[in-house]
Amino acid sequence: MMRKLDAYIARTVFASVLMVLLVIVSLDAISALIDQVGETKAAYTVYEVLIYVGLTLPGRIYENIPFSSLVGCLIGLGILAGSSELTVMRAAGMSVARIIWSVMRTVFLFIIVAGLLGEYVTPYTDQIAESRRALAQGDRKALESRHGLWNREGNIFMHFNAVLPNGVLFGVTRYQFNDNGQLASSSFSRRATFQGDHWLEEDGTVTEIDGQTSSKHQFITRRWDTALSPDLLNVLVLPPEALSIQKLYSYSRYLEDQGVDSNEYWLIFWQKVMQPLATASLVIIAISFIFGPLREVTTGFRIFSGVIVGIVFRTSQDLLGPASLVFGFSPLVAVAIPIVICFVVGFALLQRSR
Repeated sequence: MMRKLDAYIARTVFASVLMVLLVIVSLDAISALIDQVGETKAAYTVYEVLIYVGLTLPGRIYENIPFSSLVGCLIGLGILAGSSELTVMRAAGMSVARIIWSVMRTVFLFIIVAGLLGEYVTPYTDQIAESRRALAQGDRKALESRHGLWNREGNIFMHFNAVLPNGVLFGVTRYQFNDNGQLASSSFSRRATFQGDHWLEEDGTVTEIDGQTSSKHQFITRRWDTALSPDLLNVLVLPPEALSIQKLYSYSRYLEDQGVDSNEYWLIFWQKVMQPLATASLVIIAISFIFGPLREVTTGFRIFSGVIVGIVFRTSQDLLGPASLVFGFSPLVAVAIPIVICFVVGFALLQRSR
C-alpha cells in the first residue's frame, strides 16, 4: 500500500516539475531567440540562430532545474493537498518523513540529470554554439569577430575569432613586441589545427616591421610552436559558468600555482558542487510550505510564493558571491549561507506544522 502511495506522489511531483521545467526553458529559449534575431546579418541567419539556441538548451535546462524543482513541488504537492489526498495519506499512516522521501527520490532524478548535463554536455555544446556564432558573425578578417578570445604568451598577444573543441582555431591574429614594447611583427591566419605538439596555420599573412619600414608576405601553411593546447583553450574560451566541475577545479589550482587570484573560479566551482544541496533545500522549503502556511491557498498563490522564494534565493547567491570576492571571505561560505538558511527555515516550518 505504502509503495503505491510513494509511486503516486512521485508521478505527481515528477510530472509537475517536468511541466514547469519545460515552460521555463521554453520561455528562456524564446527570449534568447528574439535577442539573437536582432543580431542577424549576412552569414548569421535565422537558421544559425535556431542552431545556436538549440545548442544552448542543455545549459538552460541545467540552470533552471533548481527553480523548476521548487515550483514543481509546490504545484504537485499543492494538487494533492487541494484534493485532500495528502490528508488521506497521513490518516492511512503515511508519515511526513516518508512523504518528504518520496518527493526527494523524484527530485534526485532531476539532480542527476543536471549533474550529467553540467559535467559532460553543456561545456561541449556551449563551446560549439559560441564558435558557430563567432564564425557566422565574422571570422574572415582579423579582429572582426565580437566573440573571440585574447591571450598573452610572453611578448606575443594573440586573438582567436573562434575556438572549436576539437583543436581547430579560426581567425588567428598574433602581435609580437620586442623588449622595448615596440611592435615587431603581426600575422593573421584564417585557420589553425592542432597537430599533437604544435599548431599548423593555414592561409595567412605576416607583416614584419623594422623601424620605419615593413614587409608583408603570405603563406599557405606554417608551423606554430606554443604552450597553448586545445584543453587550455577550451577553458579560456568559455565563461566560468559553462565549465565542468573538473575543469573548474584544475584551472583554479593552476591559477593558484601561478600566483593569480582564482576566487572567481572557486566561487563557480562551489556553486556547481553545491547545486544538488541547493535544489534539495528549495524542495524542503516547498514541502514545508505545503504542510504549513500554504496548505489552504490557491495554486496560483503557491506558484507566486515559489517564484518569490526562488528570486530571493538567487538574489542572495548573486549578492554573496561577489561580496566574497570583494571582502575576501571563502566562496564556499558565500554559496553555503542561502542553502543552510533554506534548510533551517524549511525544517522549522515542518516542525511547527506537526
